[in-house]
Amino acid sequence: MDILTQRDSTVHGPARKIFDEPPLLSMDLVACVRCLLWPPQAADWSKRHRNHGWPDSATVDSVVNNGCDVVGVAHCQCRQHEWMSKNQCRLSFSRAEIVLIKSWMPVQQIVYHMLRVLMKKERLIDSADNTGTKILSNYHIKTLMLWAGELKPRSWWTDGLNLIRTCVELLHTMAVWLSEARCQHYFIHDCNLLDHVDNSLCTSQLAVSELMSITETSLCDWFINCYIRQCAQLCPQHIARLFDDISTSSRLQNAVAAVVDWRLIDLPPLSCDAFVLTQTIMALVMSHDSLTVPSCLYWMRELSLIGEDLLVYFVAFAFLHAAVKISRDSLTDELLDVLSTICLQSNPVRHRLIARHSSVLSLRQATNLMKVVANNSRSSVQLIEIELSKAYLRRALRCKDSDSDFIYCLTNVYLAVLYYTTRQYQTAIDHCTLVMRSQDHSQCSSRVVQGELLPKIDDDIDTVLGLAVFYNTFYQPH
Repeated sequence: MDILTQRDSTVHGPARKIFDEPPLLSMDLVACVRCLLWPPQAADWSKRHRNHGWPDSATVDSVVNNGCDVVGVAHCQCRQHEWMSKNQCRLSFSRAEIVLIKSWMPVQQIVYHMLRVLMKKERLIDSADNTGTKILSNYHIKTLMLWAGELKPRSWWTDGLNLIRTCVELLHTMAVWLSEARCQHYFIHDCNLLDHVDNSLCTSQLAVSELMSITETSLCDWFINCYIRQCAQLCPQHIARLFDDISTSSRLQNAVAAVVDWRLIDLPPLSCDAFVLTQTIMALVMSHDSLTVPSCLYWMRELSLIGEDLLVYFVAFAFLHAAVKISRDSLTDELLDVLSTICLQSNPVRHRLIARHSSVLSLRQATNLMKVVANNSRSSVQLIEIELSKAYLRRALRCKDSDSDFIYCLTNVYLAVLYYTTRQYQTAIDHCTLVMRSQDHSQCSSRVVQGELLPKIDDDIDTVLGLAVFYNTFYQPH
């Protein structure tokens, strides 16, 4: 069971940087079962013809390869049923939607943000039918934007750029959908997201009327008075006062530009409450489910956008999490990859999965971590990296393709280096001895040993340990 982060409120790009709260501070955590295969219910999505090239083939492949999730959420018409409300499930395409939203142009991301703000502040998503079921939701806005991204040409978004006009056209499209009680799911062809709507009810007709009544003038006034002015109140007084007189378009542009510049340069620090909330969410998720490479990458990427302090907290918490897991279950391949991800701040997931069965790739991961050996300082993190390097080297020796003299010799040389670095001299000597006893260690090319990975050894100690063996045999200065 995974914990799916469902981020309907996530906006990537300029809109989030300027106005939004960090995404990790407003999220819904939904229990889910990960489905690694693209579901047959959405098989047509990847194959359908797209006239305007979005999403492109690479994005489609990324979406399909990422699969989907199954979540325990009942259909709105089944929530009154005792058994179905507890046992009905649906497909969630949140992972796919995040990939698609990230591929949008900045103007599309900003429009999406504007529509969501309008719908929320005007409480258009709070309208409900006589059963209490909401008529519109944030997901309908997201679906509207996904369809517009696919069906509208790029020029529709960019030529004669007018965000207000674009928003009005999309809102009127939503009104038509609502009046016809028809909103086709973006991924599943035969799924109608408005099948619960009775368009004869007053609430439905009222929502349609409100959407259709929105004009460019009224929407522009709304954003100035109900959105931009509120943003200006967060700014210093000399900026807020610019909105006292916005009688001309140039004065309005200058006032808005001042707000944006201030927000980009002087972003307010993360509040104590928000910091504690994020820490709590972090602890909750990690205590419920073990860290994985993808989840680790997600946390580091998102926390880096919020603040360095939270990223440091995550690293410390992740190390403690790993220590507890190791004390119970020993160091697994998954946990090894998670720890190296934290240390290296990057991790191609598929590459790591392949590396578990390839001695060459395991060696490469070890050498990436071994670069700390050349540094004389030994912080706690560097000592962890050295131990992880040893673990990757031992894994390389366990791989099925490790029976060649090349792999055997090189791995033992690197292990000798690492054990010498951690002052385990006898173990370092033992690994050098294994190299010398191999059938044909002279065939191990000197070019494959990276000189910067070998430690600087005092001449007297060098003589005593016999580590000159791998200097003379393998090391040639570059």
